[in-house]
Amino acid sequence: MLNEFWFNVQYGINHVLDINGYDHVLFLTVLTVPYLFNDWKRVLLLVTTFTIGHTLSLVLAAYGVVKVNASLVEFLIPVTILVVAIYNVFTAGKKSKNQKVGTLFFSTLFFGLVHGLGFAREFLMFAGNTENKLILLLEFALGIEIAQIIIVVVVLILGWICQTIFRFSRRDWIMVLSAVVVGLVIPMILESDLLS
Repeated sequence: MLNEFWFNVQYGINHVLDINGYDHVLFLTVLTVPYLFNDWKRVLLLVTTFTIGHTLSLVLAAYGVVKVNASLVEFLIPVTILVVAIYNVFTAGKKSKNQKVGTLFFSTLFFGLVHGLGFAREFLMFAGNTENKLILLLEFALGIEIAQIIIVVVVLILGWICQTIFRFSRRDWIMVLSAVVVGLVIPMILESDLLS
C-alpha cells in the first residue's frame, strides 16, 4: 500500500522534472522569477493554484467529462508560458506586487487547467482500469506539488545568488530569465502540430 502510494507520488514528481517535458519547469520559472524568498507565501499559493488547475483538468479527463484536441493543447501550453514571460518583461522593475492578486491567481488556475489537459492522455494510460482514480490523482498531485516546490526553491536560490553575489538588479534578473524562456518557447509554438 505504502509502496503504491510512493510510486504514484514519484510518478507526479517525475512528470514535472522530466527533462523531455521541460515546459512545466519553464512555466514555473517565469511564474517564480519576479519574487524573492520573503514572498514565499504568495509563491506557494500561486504554485498550489497551478496544481489545483492541473489536477482539476485531470479529474475531468479521467472521468470523461472533457475531451480536448491534443494538438490544440500542445499549442496552448507554450503560449501560456510565453504570455507569463512577456508579462514579466513588461512589468520587470515595476511595483507589480500591488496589482490585483485575483487576476494573477485566476490566470494561473487557467494555465494549470491547460497544462493538465496536456498530460491527460498519458495519465489515463497510467491509471488504466484503476477503480479509484481519485486517490491515484491525489497521490499524483502531491508528487506534482513536491516537484514544483523544488523548482521554485531552485529559482529563488538562483535569484538570490544573482542579485546578492553577482549584483544583478532585480529588474535585470527578471528580464534576462524571462527573455531566455521566451527564446525557448517560441520554437515550441512554431513546431506545434497546429501550425504545421
